[in-house]
Amino acid sequence: MREWEKNIRKVTPYTPGEQPKQQNVIKLNTNENPYPPSPKVAEALRRMTTETMRKYPDPTARELRDAIAAEYRVRPEQVFVGVGSDDVLAMAFLTFFNSGKPILFPDITYSFYDVWAGLFQIPYERPALNERFEIVKEDYFRENGGIVFPNPNAPTGLQMPLSDIEEILRHNRDVIVIVDEAYIDFGGASALGLLEKYENLLVVQTFSKSRCMAGMRVGFAFGCEDLIRCLNDVKYSYNSYTMNEAAIRLGAAAVSDHAYFSETCRKIRDTREDAKRKLAQLGFSFTDSQANFLFVTHESCPARELFGALRAAGIYVRYFDKPRIDNYLRITVGTDEEMEALYRFLRQYLKK
Repeated sequence: MREWEKNIRKVTPYTPGEQPKQQNVIKLNTNENPYPPSPKVAEALRRMTTETMRKYPDPTARELRDAIAAEYRVRPEQVFVGVGSDDVLAMAFLTFFNSGKPILFPDITYSFYDVWAGLFQIPYERPALNERFEIVKEDYFRENGGIVFPNPNAPTGLQMPLSDIEEILRHNRDVIVIVDEAYIDFGGASALGLLEKYENLLVVQTFSKSRCMAGMRVGFAFGCEDLIRCLNDVKYSYNSYTMNEAAIRLGAAAVSDHAYFSETCRKIRDTREDAKRKLAQLGFSFTDSQANFLFVTHESCPARELFGALRAAGIYVRYFDKPRIDNYLRITVGTDEEMEALYRFLRQYLKK
């Protein structure tokens, strides 16, 4: 090893889903929304000029924070925004997980958590999901340095009841509990209603899924004013201008169109439930996903082989070569037309 290499921080990075360069593929591998953003986003984009690019954006992203606060009926001081929920979560890890005690998150979950823990040198433990891939709440009733989990979980899509989340909060009043709600708009109840009761709760959401804006990179979090103030202190010590002007303005426009948001989420939920029926007919089994994806396995077809066959046919899904889930595929819910193309391929491939 060269001398200068000895002091370089080394981590195993997160591996994002493949972004194919070729055209005319069916992309069901990264949980993007198959529908375009609200028409109000397009209107806001047309109103932007090059003059808006000349100056630094508002470091507080006030326009976006106010829009989010109004939509979710909280105070602007309870809202934190960042460059996608990954940025928000990374800031939360850096800000809140500093006790030296291990933080807790599930063994099967969003695979960025252990990457951030490694990057920031945070010890961690991963309580195992049960045989039904459910989070066992009692595993979090012990001493720790903080807790984070998605609800619904990823890649399983299973939702934890709000009563179980509250029990975890009641048993962990001395640490920060982060509920990652990237997929909450596709089913289930948000933990946002617990915010006034538990000052150690941080609820994180994103525009990448239900708001159809993965390419714009907008994430946000809700917490008590003291938590948000601490997050901002770390953000301003790292990069004051994390949100660009376009993201602020277009994000605010997206939040203002509640009708479009509700309709898009409804379409995805309907397509997801239809997919459950049709995939069951083809011999697949799966968790009862409440997200915008399905986590499926087949009784006779190995997941790795099916993943390769789908990819060769221009249909991209996600395969995880990891213990316990290496015979599952995660399939993003696309448009009805995209899903029908998937079913046609599967019928032929499985000779159904």
